[in-house]
Amino acid sequence: MSTISTLRGLARFDALALTALIWFLAKFLRYAFPPLFEPLQAFYGVSNTVIGTAFTGFMLVYALMQFPSGLLADRLGSVVVITAGALLAAIGALAVVLEPPFLALVGAMMLMGAGTGAHKTVAIRLLSRTYPARTGRALGVLDTVGTFGGVAAPAAVLAVASVPLLFDPGWRTLFFAAGLVGIVLAGSFAIQVPKRLPGETGAVAETDIASGTETQSETRAEAETGGGTASESDDDEPADGNGSVGIRQYLELFGEWRFSVFVVVTILFSFTYNGVVAFFPLYLTQEAGLDGTTASLLYSVLFALSLVQLVTGEISDRIGALPVIVVTQGLATVSLAAFVLLTGTGDPFVLGATVVAVGIGSHGFRPVRGSYLMSVLPPSIAGGSLGIVRTLLMGAGAVSPAVVGYLSETVGFRPAFWLLTLSIAVATTLSAVLLVLEPNRSVRGSD
Repeated sequence: MSTISTLRGLARFDALALTALIWFLAKFLRYAFPPLFEPLQAFYGVSNTVIGTAFTGFMLVYALMQFPSGLLADRLGSVVVITAGALLAAIGALAVVLEPPFLALVGAMMLMGAGTGAHKTVAIRLLSRTYPARTGRALGVLDTVGTFGGVAAPAAVLAVASVPLLFDPGWRTLFFAAGLVGIVLAGSFAIQVPKRLPGETGAVAETDIASGTETQSETRAEAETGGGTASESDDDEPADGNGSVGIRQYLELFGEWRFSVFVVVTILFSFTYNGVVAFFPLYLTQEAGLDGTTASLLYSVLFALSLVQLVTGEISDRIGALPVIVVTQGLATVSLAAFVLLTGTGDPFVLGATVVAVGIGSHGFRPVRGSYLMSVLPPSIAGGSLGIVRTLLMGAGAVSPAVVGYLSETVGFRPAFWLLTLSIAVATTLSAVLLVLEPNRSVRGSD
């Protein structure tokens, strides 16, 4: 009986598992491209600026999907939006298999950007309501699983790039497999997750992620304090019951200066992070003189460190988000500066040590960012509000590869990476200001 009860308890995590696996696929598709920059440049005869701009297009479309996906989730429900996004990304991946001309390849990248862009905002919304007492930990699991898509992508590209499997070159087979997996995950999510959404009435039992036990009292407490509920009305119905939430209600949030400052923090971090990961392999080969295999290995290490998200998410649940944010961003700032300073050594072990620190700091920040935002956003418009924030931060992240690509060809890679270091240093400073001035302040509490 205890075994059956345990299995039933674990079965409740299928919503988290499927949401995280779709996010894994989204990150896999995104980070399969940077290791392919050199092969794509050779095949299509394009420059750093052109290939960087193409990747920026991918990221811009991704960014532009954040608010619409959140708004649609507020009105249509999370399941519809996440399922549609997964299918769209799968279609884009399958289009790459056709070996299209460069403009068509860019179009397929845009399609994948749109599909993957519909996921994260809505996933945060869904999980924060399904596991209200353990939001930080749930988002830590989501981001950790997703980030391993970044680990798998360069390793997979390296393994099959020169091996003609079903398609030649071999890396097209990866996109074929990703497209098929995307279709399967979308169907499974559409069928299974609605069964796990709590009922609309009464107190709903939440499964504690740590122990697998039901904690109705925690769910009630969350509802009573405005922390969000796990009710279906929150997650699958319009925010006000009739879909009439106005844009003004979303934009009014930016009148609270602390919220606006934190939005700037997330934008600056995104600019740095996306610029680093987009050109990391190329930077290591051209500036540090490492071979392609070593560069790809270090690139995978950068993503493998995403396991730290489980720890920082848990810590933020216990001590609050802002202290964790300041520490992780501070570590990322110092280690990225060291990485640029030590580039000339060309020592893979020295550079690898700085990469480890960059990974811990940057990955450690990501789930805490989402947890903090969900803690301060009004529940009724959380989806659209988070969508606006993610549109801004992903927009900055989308522009970053084009900026870095341009600077790498005009003034060099190192000045470009110093700009990225400056960006995250300012973000760290602003986070510290928020922590010192108002450590316990929230937008929701100030209403």
